Amino acid sequence: MEVYNQPEQPNYISPKKWALYVFVAGLPFIGIIMLLVWAFGGDLNHTRRNWAKGMLLLYVILIILSIIFFVFLGGVALLSGIGSQNY
Repeated sequence: MEVYNQPEQPNYISPKKWALYVFVAGLPFIGIIMLLVWAFGGDLNHTRRNWAKGMLLLYVILIILSIIFFVFLGGVALLSGIGSQNY
């Protein structure tokens, strides 16, 4: 019986590399820059490129939700605090 070795998959990323990518993506400022480089810098690894685009999309969604949350919460706090000031 002959055993065939499977060829190396071109988009395979080891768990160690995934951990490194997640760590780097979580760093302030550097993570955003690296995600932009991985997503739009002509990376040949399609898996990492798609992951970076997905992470950037999640960041944009979270930023938008945070702005909406703080606008509404800040407006409520401002309106509720107008009549309660004692001079």
